[in-house]
Amino acid sequence: MLNIFIVIAAVILLAVLLYFERARDYRGVLPVKTALSCLFVLTALVQPHPLQRYYFLMLAGLIFCLGGDVFLALQREKAFLSGLVSFLLGHVCYAVAFFQIGTLNAWLWGGAAGCVILGAVIYSWLYPRLGDMKLPVFLYVLVISAMVAGAFSSFGATRHPTPGRLLVLSGALLFYFSDIFVARDRFMQNAFSNRLIGLPVYYLGQFLLAFSIGLVGN
Repeated sequence: MLNIFIVIAAVILLAVLLYFERARDYRGVLPVKTALSCLFVLTALVQPHPLQRYYFLMLAGLIFCLGGDVFLALQREKAFLSGLVSFLLGHVCYAVAFFQIGTLNAWLWGGAAGCVILGAVIYSWLYPRLGDMKLPVFLYVLVISAMVAGAFSSFGATRHPTPGRLLVLSGALLFYFSDIFVARDRFMQNAFSNRLIGLPVYYLGQFLLAFSIGLVGN
């Protein structure tokens, strides 16, 4: 029942957040975005956690992402870099969590190859606009690619229940996809359409990852 209330509250807050984003009312964006991101941390806290190490790693990753959301909502140049670092640390936590429940399997190798190719394409697309952010963005692309590869590794670990593995892979892919719109908004074209697509995809991915805590286990 609590999960249902959290989801309903998240949908309402997301709608309010998009309203403030469209109006460019950043005084409204900061508290609403913070509250919405707190909900995916709360989601993790209230799930059963049969795998303690996975739970703590995922919780740490979600908290780092909460911090990243707050930094990005501040709409300041230095805050963007702080947000990038916070999300990078979140991805490191996710990657470690996924690889420690995963195995060496065909899904890992296929997913890793796809991440390398897609990451190279995205970085090449952004490169002319990155300026002094070339190295931070390059490192970020590497880490998020490793996170997604880890999700493929966990998906191929058939000893874990299928619903949990599906949530991990889906959440990781949605997070990756949402970051393309963050990059497009920051470096290519600042437009509400980026947030209209990117924010729902991002939050769906984060909530799927938070719910995976209760569904991944032996």
